[in-house]
Amino acid sequence: MSSCEVVQLPARGTLDVFAHQIPEVLRALLHTIIFHRALGLVRPQEVDSQLFDLTWVQCGDPSVERRIEDKIGQFTAWVEKNPSKRGQVCLSFYEKRQKAAWFGSQEQRLYWEQWYINLSTKESASLSEQDSVQQRQLQASLEECIHSILRTVNDRRDAIPPVVSSAAVTFPFDITISGEGGSVFSLDVVKRMLLTTNPPSVLH
Repeated sequence: MSSCEVVQLPARGTLDVFAHQIPEVLRALLHTIIFHRALGLVRPQEVDSQLFDLTWVQCGDPSVERRIEDKIGQFTAWVEKNPSKRGQVCLSFYEKRQKAAWFGSQEQRLYWEQWYINLSTKESASLSEQDSVQQRQLQASLEECIHSILRTVNDRRDAIPPVVSSAAVTFPFDITISGEGGSVFSLDVVKRMLLTTNPPSVLH
């Protein structure tokens, strides 16, 4: 693929979230994207949100769920140390290519689609009427993000590279996270990015 499609969620601005809402928001969005980009034989599982009046579908793949939960854990840990900051989660799909090197060859990752989930974290001292308004506003924003995902995957079918895997989750992907005022990248992620083309960008 010669270009990488980039999608911002939400399309403008950020999702304003309290710390306790972050895991559910990220689960809903990440699972929805991956499910609709998984072209193999999946076992769809409907999940009812514990916080919001909505349901999402996920692949039923334990390895995908573990990867998502691991990244959610990393991001929430960063939020605990950096309250009231902006953060970003990037889900990137890529193709694997072999590139000639001095000694044999090395794997090259060509990113063809990236989804940026933009969050502004807030502190909530106690449950109040204002918090209830925020919950309703976030639910509406989350629903719009899910609708945006569905529109995008239907409108951009021509952006999908050839399928070369029989796995349920057809295309390999990375989930990277970054935050305002400090990096939350692991050393392993940085090393992988140095070996790729068109790597995910981070917030500045």
